[in-house]
Amino acid sequence: MLGRTVEDVSSGSDSDYSNSWISWFLSSKGNEYFCEVDEDYILDRFNLTGLNNEVSNYGQALDLITDNLDDDIQDELRGALDVQARLLYGLIHARWIVTARGLAKMLEKYKRVEFGRCPRVLCQSQPLLPVGLSDIPYEKSVKLYCGRCEDVYSPKSSRHGSIDGAYFGTSFPHLFFMVYPNLIPPKVGPIEIPPTRPHESEVNKRNRRTREEPEIPENVTEPGSTAAAALKADRYRPRIYGFQVHEIAKLQRWQEAVRDRQVSRLEALEDLS
Repeated sequence: MLGRTVEDVSSGSDSDYSNSWISWFLSSKGNEYFCEVDEDYILDRFNLTGLNNEVSNYGQALDLITDNLDDDIQDELRGALDVQARLLYGLIHARWIVTARGLAKMLEKYKRVEFGRCPRVLCQSQPLLPVGLSDIPYEKSVKLYCGRCEDVYSPKSSRHGSIDGAYFGTSFPHLFFMVYPNLIPPKVGPIEIPPTRPHESEVNKRNRRTREEPEIPENVTEPGSTAAAALKADRYRPRIYGFQVHEIAKLQRWQEAVRDRQVSRLEALEDLS
């Protein structure tokens, strides 16, 4: 998580890790978007290929995550390791949530609408999914993707807004809808989310309060020329491992052609006024 400093984590007591590092991390305020990664997945070094080049003190950070860190580690070093452990867990998390078991865990969170709802009225409170705009750490914070309007939004909570988008990756929500095509939202009409078992833990109560807050739309421009604003607006393009989703890419080409015609008309009207 981007907003937590070495001083913050080094000031914690040993009781913070009384259960396990992962349990402590998931229960920390602001980490509600994350799901628990299976220990078997973390212990399989094949799944972690290449992460040793991304994380300093990789071995010790991994030991901290798996609760195998030597107790004699000084508090100052433990605080620095905690920052690296957060980075490592986040990068593992991005890989985990595109596996079959990881998608199933994120499905449960989606059914409970733990990532919030789309603020656009015509989307009729469509549940959102987290997405990264970059797979490289420290470049972009996490955004929320709406499968109905196919746009992205910034979380309203600053705690969620400071989460690195690389911890969810650029492919997750689009792969999610490919694996669960029955959840692809319709473009018109009410939405239906399959029910899930009620779970009234303190964490879910906090999640419910969070998702009742509307998200902040991306790409809000200053007032001015309508045509200029339309041309400057960035278009989010769903991709899976860098490749555009075929049907969405086809639809977007048609939408952009319509937009270009509308921009031409607006420019003509502005020239007459």
